[in-house]
Amino acid sequence: MTVIGKSYIYSGLTGSIIGAAMEVHGNLGAGFLESVYEESLAIELELQKIKFERQKGIDVYYKDRLVKHFVCDFIVEEKVIVEIKAIKQITEVERIQVINYLKASRFEVGLLINFGSKSLEFKRLINSNQ
Repeated sequence: MTVIGKSYIYSGLTGSIIGAAMEVHGNLGAGFLESVYEESLAIELELQKIKFERQKGIDVYYKDRLVKHFVCDFIVEEKVIVEIKAIKQITEVERIQVINYLKASRFEVGLLINFGSKSLEFKRLINSNQ
């Protein structure tokens, strides 16, 4: 179903990130390690003058006590978490990983991008707790 006129939070930014990922996938194709795609996406984001942080740490708390410090692949423009994969297909496990990153952080939007399939695969996820 298409909703005409519906605007999503940070849709311009997520569109730019997905476009950068498509450029990387178009040049490299599938079959490389995740680290190759991560480095390539960083280069592409720089070329497109999109601000980002790599391997950004996020703290997870339970009842106000720090229980774990985890690292996500990218934080873009201090607004969007980006997690990249190089697997055959995105599953519920990867989707839940990004949802949990969103829950543990102040971020509202996450992108899960998979470079491992024949065509670039991506999911835009929203933190429903915001």
